[in-house]
Amino acid sequence: MAASRIEYSEKYADDNNEYRHVILPKDLAKTLPKSRLLNEQEWRSIGVQQSRGWVHYAIHRPEPHILLFRRPLGTDPQSGRVDQELVAQAREEYKNQFGLTRK
Repeated sequence: MAASRIEYSEKYADDNNEYRHVILPKDLAKTLPKSRLLNEQEWRSIGVQQSRGWVHYAIHRPEPHILLFRRPLGTDPQSGRVDQELVAQAREEYKNQFGLTRK
């Protein structure tokens, strides 16, 4: 089954969003629309499995079998809604990770 061959990156972040990319088998990717982003129902229907709040935000033309996803920092993975308390926590973790805190 193609869904079992889907690969998921680790999450990575900037100070506003968290990101991940999903690598589809090339034969599956060939069946997808080339000129538009997929909505959640579409990417779930091909077997992509991830928590709520992720949005397919860009097409990487050189490698169309790689789907690029993002969601705002602080998104509750169960509801898909942004929680302001989680936003503050995620931004603090981002600053600490990259040494951006003032001493």
